[in-house]
Amino acid sequence: MAPPRPRLAVWKFASCDGCQLSILDLEDELLALAGRIEIANFREASSAIVDGPYDLSLVEGSITTPGDAERIREVRARSKLLVTIGACATAGGIQALRNFADVEEFRRAVYARPDYIATLATSTAIQGHVPVDLELRGCPVNKAQLLEVVTAFLAHRAPNVPTESVCGECKRRGQVCVLVAGGTPCLGPVTQTGCGAICPAFHRGCYGCFGPQETPNTVSLGDRLRALGVSAEDRMRLYRTFNSAAPAFQAASEAAAAEGRSG
Repeated sequence: MAPPRPRLAVWKFASCDGCQLSILDLEDELLALAGRIEIANFREASSAIVDGPYDLSLVEGSITTPGDAERIREVRARSKLLVTIGACATAGGIQALRNFADVEEFRRAVYARPDYIATLATSTAIQGHVPVDLELRGCPVNKAQLLEVVTAFLAHRAPNVPTESVCGECKRRGQVCVLVAGGTPCLGPVTQTGCGAICPAFHRGCYGCFGPQETPNTVSLGDRLRALGVSAEDRMRLYRTFNSAAPAFQAASEAAAAEGRSG
């Protein structure tokens, strides 16, 4: 009798579903994986649900409500390994822009009956609430990296996910630096690779989709951007996108904001 296949669960919190779609985009690879792993809970793909516990849980989305905070603790308790996927799950996502503003003001502006809406003042990463075994960055995640994580899990080895900056990817592509040669504001030097340097390849600055690289020198990049004439407000806005609540990016944006107020 064949041993039971390990069980995989995919969970959604506050997000756009883009990272779950990246799983579905694996197509042929996903069919091959289905022979090695039981996809036990993945509502984006199937209404068939197998009860836990689960050997591997992939979690998309950030924590934005009291219900989210309670549910992620339940997911953690039912999961042997928990991997967060995407900018929302690893850094609060684009919705973490609420962290710099008054969420009550937003709630009053959007909803006819704001008293019916239960929400938190912040959007936070999953690791702010429960222990996480691995974070997979990106907005959305790189499907090849996602496949590497699941394959590594099945092979009982550590996944090989790069942590260098986007600049390394630009060099491998033979891409002329848009920051040095073109004076274009670019977060490539402080952003983790994973996208294939798509934006610089089209002569645009990196937007920081994959969050901070392993040792981001945001101070040095700030000096370079300042020398190029990029205002403090624009430098702040560079960091306040997909990964605004990632600690390194948040600190850089707050420093730029403080500079703008003092100037």
